[in-house]
Amino acid sequence: MNALKTSDDSVIKIGFIEQYSGDLAMYGLQKRHAAELAIREINQGFCLRGGAVGASGIGVFGSVALKAPDVSVRGGDFKCNMRQEDLDEDKLVFSQEDKILIRSGEEGLLGKEVRLIDCDGQSSLRRWRQLAGRLIEKDRVDVLVAGFTSLSREAIRPIVDKANQLYFYVNQYEGGVADKNTFCTGAVCEQQVVPLLDYMVRTYGRRIYVVAADYNFGHLTAAWTRAFAPLIGGEVVGEEFVPLGNSSFGSVISRVKENGPDCVLTLLVGSAQQNYYPQAAEAGLALPMASTVNMAQGYEHVRFKAPVMANMHNAVNYMMEIPTVRNRAFVKRWYRMFPNDPYIGQMAQNTYFSIHLYANAVRLAGTTDQNEVGAVLESGQHIEAPEGTVFIDPATHHATHYIRLARCDEAHGITFVKEWPFISPW
Repeated sequence: MNALKTSDDSVIKIGFIEQYSGDLAMYGLQKRHAAELAIREINQGFCLRGGAVGASGIGVFGSVALKAPDVSVRGGDFKCNMRQEDLDEDKLVFSQEDKILIRSGEEGLLGKEVRLIDCDGQSSLRRWRQLAGRLIEKDRVDVLVAGFTSLSREAIRPIVDKANQLYFYVNQYEGGVADKNTFCTGAVCEQQVVPLLDYMVRTYGRRIYVVAADYNFGHLTAAWTRAFAPLIGGEVVGEEFVPLGNSSFGSVISRVKENGPDCVLTLLVGSAQQNYYPQAAEAGLALPMASTVNMAQGYEHVRFKAPVMANMHNAVNYMMEIPTVRNRAFVKRWYRMFPNDPYIGQMAQNTYFSIHLYANAVRLAGTTDQNEVGAVLESGQHIEAPEGTVFIDPATHHATHYIRLARCDEAHGITFVKEWPFISPW
């Protein structure tokens, strides 16, 4: 990593830029709360399990038994008979701890308080650039966590690179960033689009209609869809790219109906675009739906009256409904601090574990020097997040994720119909 500056202040500063007003505020407020929860835990002397990982990764390959072994005890001798034909192919196997929040051995980091310096981007790319410059040059933050849309990320990344600033982008996105200073901890298309489309084509049919936000994320995710669908026997029969802030979908819904797809892939961003769902339901469009963003981010299944989101499927790295012990404990901690929050979304969880990941790297480095912390992150780290084990791939600066396929039923209940515990970024 390039030589990065070191903060010598008495506190460790986490710069944070999000949207607390406008069309994306529902996401930004969740992410700020996630940062506040993580920093509070760090300052109180807690950390998430995790640390350095060997060259073989976070798991090992083993033979998975399809049948239970034949166990018997005779004459004091214990016998276990497992036939080779009872074994499945080799798979990656590893354990998942239930208790992931543990004592760190110190309050704060390296004897210093961790402090959040947060700012509202106010839906202005110019303001995003100004805030990034101020946090880096004036506030001398030790790490920057910022960006919801790809537009906001790309607006500040030149400033980040010019200053050699350690930077976390925590959102699910279209992929493609290859930057020495940037660590991307959200899920990317190969972790969401590929398993989601495979399931939808196999389950509902080959004809896919795409309705996407009209910017980087929507266009590039649609491109992934066009490229991958034919490999599994699917076909994109139509595409719509909807400007951010648009809330009227009558003509879009009419064209979807005219094309007669087997399912609709919706890649909609912001509170305005989410109006597609009640309008589609009102128009009698009852096709199976799939998404990589909706429900997990905008919690439409909570906000809209059933059965508007019925038969929606989302390949997610996190939803609040994940029924594991570790996640239930995380949700309980969250609502103890923020009892009035309507939901904990995917980007909020990513923010939470990313700040703990940074703190763990600082402890391992023994310094806040951004060069050394970046080197630790780049050495192969894992963190036990509420979703499951997350591993930072040294080659790409992206994260592996535990991906689950969530389905929304008629009553807006969530079930997880398929799981992939370890999908790597390409």
